[in-house]
Amino acid sequence: QVQLVESGGGSVQAGGSLRLSCPSSGYTSSEYCMAWFRQAPGKEREGVAAIYTRDSSTYYADFVKGRFTISRDSAKNTLYLQMSSLKPEDTAMYYCAAGRWVGSWADTYEYNYWGQGTQVTVSS
Repeated sequence: QVQLVESGGGSVQAGGSLRLSCPSSGYTSSEYCMAWFRQAPGKEREGVAAIYTRDSSTYYADFVKGRFTISRDSAKNTLYLQMSSLKPEDTAMYYCAAGRWVGSWADTYEYNYWGQGTQVTVSS
């Protein structure tokens, strides 16, 4: 059973930075995709960024390109999301997700495992 636990959320002013962490356990396959999603009140959950464990290739949603960086420490089995130049519209609950054989990284149905989420609030 894969377990994911997010941390690092908080409140920050526009232009600030935060780093989210998601240590994971319970999987050994190299064919996983690890991703960050977010969900604002009244909106659908949307993909933010993803990284494939087999080759460390990364993917980003257009609305975070150049501001957010996804990374993974394989020794610690921990996924990170470095967020910079934060905007009020980045306010949401952020979720860590893991899935095997993910084809479309931004689709929620591709992921079998989810964390409980960590809240990010950006004030103007």
